[in-house]
Amino acid sequence: MAYDTNNIFAKILRGEIPNDTVYEDEHVLAFRDIRPQARVHVLLIPKGAYESLEDFSAKASEAEIVAFTRAIATVSKLAGTDVTGYRAIANTGADGHQEVPHFHLHLLGGQRIGRMVSLPE
Repeated sequence: MAYDTNNIFAKILRGEIPNDTVYEDEHVLAFRDIRPQARVHVLLIPKGAYESLEDFSAKASEAEIVAFTRAIATVSKLAGTDVTGYRAIANTGADGHQEVPHFHLHLLGGQRIGRMVSLPE
């Protein structure tokens, strides 16, 4: 499957859709989610065209991977979750409920988040 250059995050990266930027560097953009699921909800996206965490892990350069990983700590500190904790979630594929086909990490915090996953009854 080819990368969809018209997904919402690609449009944000091109400046076609505004965002509330928290952090940006050469390889990463982090911005507040427009439908936050916690008091702190920041999305981190690589600037490269990667569909999922799997795609990013397999194809990103060392510089992109390092920049993305370090951006998590930087954004956590900027958002104030570095002291109390946070959850980092990367949904991948249909079973992972990935809604946008551009790799992104949700950083959620500012409150107790609750159980990670509940098995169906």
